[in-house]
Amino acid sequence: MRRGAAAPVLLAVLAGCDSSAGRPAVGPTVRAEAGKGAGDSAGRPTGRGGPGRLPPVVDHVPTRDKVVFLTYDDGAERDPRFIDLVRGRRLPVSMFLTDSVVGPGYGHFARLRSVGASLQNHTLDHPALRGLPYVGQRAEICGQQRKLGARFGIRPHLFRPPYGTYDTTTLRAAADCGIAAVVLWRVTLEGDGTLAYTRGAHRLTPGDIISVPAGGTPALTLADRTTRLLRELEERGLRVGRLEDYVRRP
Repeated sequence: MRRGAAAPVLLAVLAGCDSSAGRPAVGPTVRAEAGKGAGDSAGRPTGRGGPGRLPPVVDHVPTRDKVVFLTYDDGAERDPRFIDLVRGRRLPVSMFLTDSVVGPGYGHFARLRSVGASLQNHTLDHPALRGLPYVGQRAEICGQQRKLGARFGIRPHLFRPPYGTYDTTTLRAAADCGIAAVVLWRVTLEGDGTLAYTRGAHRLTPGDIISVPAGGTPALTLADRTTRLLRELEERGLRVGRLEDYVRRP
């Protein structure tokens, strides 16, 4: 993600689980009204095709299941021990990939996908999208859709905007590229293995989306940071859920 500033607060969330039966939801639904930068002056989502066309923005999934979601940004860190960890622990992680960052490293992510990771969209070149014209934002999002489709035969339905910044144009472009939801985060796993929170309780709670950003020279390897986090999850009675099971295509 290469954070430039603190992540924005929650703007919209998805219904993640049938509260009566504990089943993942069939598709995303907006629970909270859109906020600054994502709607009109009354806070309503706007864009071509009406409010229903804009994908919701989520940093936390409302669910009674004792799960959190691990998401990894950019694709700069290619720790082979992380592949072993994902395989051994059967971790359903989500990798948000930027083409210009991954470069020749797509083979690493093919191996991660083969052991259960999902691959999602994080643009072609990692620009800050807010304020860019529609054609530029669409090129970044749809371009990475095509790249991932050509390499892996997949069409991602989740998108994370670089730096967590976006506007209504981003949501319009994402919708036109086949994106079902824009994924932010409530918790960040820092390079030294500590956790930072963008809002709310300063502790892990069910439904939290955890972002693991790339960049710099972290004090711990990706495998070591993740292992430390898994220990904390176990202490809190939480497990890693598959985000794509809770944030589905409509």
